[in-house]
Amino acid sequence: MKYSATLLLSGALFLAAGPSATAQNSSASPYRTRFAVDAPITLGLGAVSGLGLYLVQQKNGLTDAELARLSKNDVPKFDRFSAGNYSKSAQTAGDFLCYGSLVVAPGLLALNEDVRGRYGQVLGLYLQTMLTTDAIFTTTVGRVTRYRPFLYGTEGGATRNSKISTNSFFAGHTAHTATATFFAAKVFHDFNPNSPAEPFVWGAAALMPAAVAYTRVEAGKHFLSDNIVGYVIGATAGIVVPQLHKTTGNSYSLAPIQGLNANGYSYSGLLLTKQL
Repeated sequence: MKYSATLLLSGALFLAAGPSATAQNSSASPYRTRFAVDAPITLGLGAVSGLGLYLVQQKNGLTDAELARLSKNDVPKFDRFSAGNYSKSAQTAGDFLCYGSLVVAPGLLALNEDVRGRYGQVLGLYLQTMLTTDAIFTTTVGRVTRYRPFLYGTEGGATRNSKISTNSFFAGHTAHTATATFFAAKVFHDFNPNSPAEPFVWGAAALMPAAVAYTRVEAGKHFLSDNIVGYVIGATAGIVVPQLHKTTGNSYSLAPIQGLNANGYSYSGLLLTKQL
């Protein structure tokens, strides 16, 4: 997995910045992080990602006989238009956009003065957010077999028999790109809630993973549905993980409730709510 190099680099930065992230609890940051809590969570997510990678390695590719039996008619109609696609140039473009975004998105945050003062904390959050997506991605791919679109054509050479040719669901490039860009947009918003640049920041965050998704369809690596799922998971992780660390807007409340259910029986209890 090419993601490993970027995640390892982020991990080194996280460990180096860990103590300072916990020490920097000034009111300037919209986030609250604690090394004693967040480090084990991050390491746990890394362990789940590792388990997912192990599961991926245990998968088997298709034999020539199995490849010969594949039919585009077996692909759902909404995905069938891309069955048989294959493009090395589209794959290269998608790799460039994806791996570049993993570095550029958090890097651009350093240009903001407020974020730069809390950059160790932000990098720790970024690593945790990326590993959240990666844990979901690797465990899903490790357990779900879906043939990549290019297998329904004739191109691809030896990769047609590779175990990675069964890793179509869901789109990892799209998911990781969406995580990186939406995380950057979310952090920028939280540090600069009234910035006039916000529409452009969120627009760029949305367009980049969409562009990656397009290249993955053209390359024959993923179907449209794979990319939609990857986009949603990545964007959700990019927004939710930082939100869960917000110092405000995360209040809990406990209130008594009572009423009648649909069958006319009365009920009572306590309602726990958490504001996101």
